[in-house]
Amino acid sequence: MSLVVQDLSKKYGTRTVVDHLSFEMNRPGVYALLGTNGAGKTTTFRMILNLIEPTSGNITLNGKKIDYSVTDKIGFLTEERSLLPSKTVLEQAIYYGVLKGLTEKEVEKRLDKYLEEFNIIEYKNKKIKELSKGNQQKIQFIISILHEPKLLILDEPFSGLDPINVEMFKKVILRLKKQKTMIIFSSHMMEHIEYFCDSLIILVHGNTVLKGKLTKIKEDFRKKNIKVIADLDVDDIKKIDGVEDIEVNKNEYTIKISDIKYVESVFKKVSKCNNVTKFVVEEPTLNEIFISKVGEAYEK
Repeated sequence: MSLVVQDLSKKYGTRTVVDHLSFEMNRPGVYALLGTNGAGKTTTFRMILNLIEPTSGNITLNGKKIDYSVTDKIGFLTEERSLLPSKTVLEQAIYYGVLKGLTEKEVEKRLDKYLEEFNIIEYKNKKIKELSKGNQQKIQFIISILHEPKLLILDEPFSGLDPINVEMFKKVILRLKKQKTMIIFSSHMMEHIEYFCDSLIILVHGNTVLKGKLTKIKEDFRKKNIKVIADLDVDDIKKIDGVEDIEVNKNEYTIKISDIKYVESVFKKVSKCNNVTKFVVEEPTLNEIFISKVGEAYEK
């Protein structure tokens, strides 16, 4: 399975929503498409699904343009609720499952399995409008994976979920990853992206500001955090070149530096302090990288 997006653009009048976006996904795994609201994520998803036409560029799945002949290989969870409120859960599942090439018997068997896993089997014959928003999100997610898609697109899958249900979703997504499903998803919850994803793209106003493997992105990001336990003179440490901020959590200090080259000078200063029991250089979080890169793009 391979997905190739080449020089993709979408304009509405004079407004450019996606601007010459290119990326390739050549193996199963989890890929993240990130950005602030209005960055072009959902528009990109809709173009991949052939729901809207790009202004320019090409999208291919296994070397072929995406059309109705490959819909049985694709699953999509939208950020907006797209369920029919007057239908029961079973009726809704059958409607979408048959469109994806399943028989009604196959749909019901697979639906029962997932309803049991998500602890909502009692809602099988309830109407969608009778369910809470969180349970509607569960049903929508289940329906998107009933046909065992090879490519799964998840647009804000954790929206409206409590922590327990988030963990349920994460468990299923990890299982799908192990089953060689290619997954693309967006989320504003960076800790979830960090937990799942192998590679990512960050968009700002439709432009790509960062893309690549997460491990390499973290490695190349020059800003670092230094975790220290010692009797620090915070004001003295702040005077060191490259120190941007110092956070305190009980007896542990997090020294944020603008470039890895400043680690040595911080170490020299800290080593002269009393009661030094910890000095660890840590990779930045994805949230820190995201804020930095988006901020840089807005400043240009």
